[in-house]
Order: sequence, then C-alpha cells, then structure tokens
Amino acid sequence: MTVRAVLFDFSGTLFRLEQDESWLSGLVDSAGREWDLEAQTELMRRMTAPMGQVAALPEEYQQAWEQRDLDPDLHRKVYLEVLRSSGVEDPEQARALYSSLVDPDCWTPYPDTGPVVRGLHETGVRTAVISNIAFDIRPALDRIGIGELFDSVLMSYVEGVIKPDPKLFLRACERLGVAPEEALMIGDSTEADGAATEVGCRFELVEPLPTSERPDALSRAVAEHGLAM
Repeated sequence: MTVRAVLFDFSGTLFRLEQDESWLSGLVDSAGREWDLEAQTELMRRMTAPMGQVAALPEEYQQAWEQRDLDPDLHRKVYLEVLRSSGVEDPEQARALYSSLVDPDCWTPYPDTGPVVRGLHETGVRTAVISNIAFDIRPALDRIGIGELFDSVLMSYVEGVIKPDPKLFLRACERLGVAPEEALMIGDSTEADGAATEVGCRFELVEPLPTSERPDALSRAVAEHGLAM
C-alpha cells in the first residue's frame, strides 16, 4: 500500500539536544573535580532518553516519572531530581540545566530535517510530529521554517496520551485522514515509536546520534518506502 503520510518523533529524530559546554561549565563532583566529557555525555543522555528509568529515584518520584510527559509540573519536578541524583548538587545549576532542556531554541535540527519535511510537503505527503514531551516544541519547528508544513503536531502533554499507547498513533492518522496502513512512523525508539506497527503503520528506526554524525538518516528512511525527495 502506498505511503500517504509520515509521522515523525521529535527528540533524537528531527532534533537533538546537543551538548553545550557553557551549560556544564563550573559543574564539579562531590570531590570538587570538574566533570569530564564522559560524565557530561551521560548526563545529557539521561535528560533525553526516550524510554526507561535513567536514574534511581526515591519512591515519592515514581509516579512523577511515569507521568512526566503528561504534565509540565511533574516533568520539572522529576528531572530536577534526576539532575540532583546524577550529581548536580547546586539547585541553581540544576534549574539552569533544566531550563535549557525545555527551551526549543536549544534544540538542534538534524541536517536533513528541513529538506525531508519540505520535500514531503511538496509532493503531497501529509506529515505529523508525535512526541512524548512536556513543553511546546512548535517554536523549534518554526525556527527552521517547517512548522507550518506539518499537518498536525501531537504533544503528549496536550493530548493526554503517551507513546507507546496506540491511541496516539491512531489519533495522528485520523487527523491526517489516512489509514494506519498508509502511514510511516520514523523514530529513535523501537519501544515507543515502533509501537506504531501494532495499529498497522510501518516503522523506520533512526539512531539518536549527534547531528554532525547523522547527515541523511531521515532521507534514507523515507526512500526505503518509495518516497523520493
């Protein structure tokens, strides 16, 4: 069946929260030593991992963790605790790091994000973003001139549903006016995004690599399903 719509994840798929040295400058561990590159990279992974619990959390934070992408207040609460438990002991630094995480201007698009979305739009393929997220990502899309090209943007905190719940994929297909069998989901998580196959969508996995190391994964993903740009 011909693909008439493409559904994109956001984090690790269209955009990535790239490590910025200025965010982590001045961070020291309990022994007073500056964080090395490995520790900084692990911290960024914990802040953007799509699935799975990234740090040991007190029992009082478990519900907040499970529902973090449904409520901005819970999201802030639990990620400040993740930062604290990961070694960011200064509350001011933790708040500053969290502010960067939820700032759309701090997210970097993959090199082929713009070209692929524009190409699909020009050829009449309908598109949507489906994101487990607790802040508005639309300014990031607008910043690179593709926001108005998407037919729908579904954010979990607005929709009240998180992937891998099949309702979110079905809702996206309904809004695009296509059957699930006519839609391709592209994302960086087999567990979250790959669940689209349960309702009949196709799925292509992309790796959430640094943007400099992943120039054309989206282009290749759509080409695999006969969507030439």
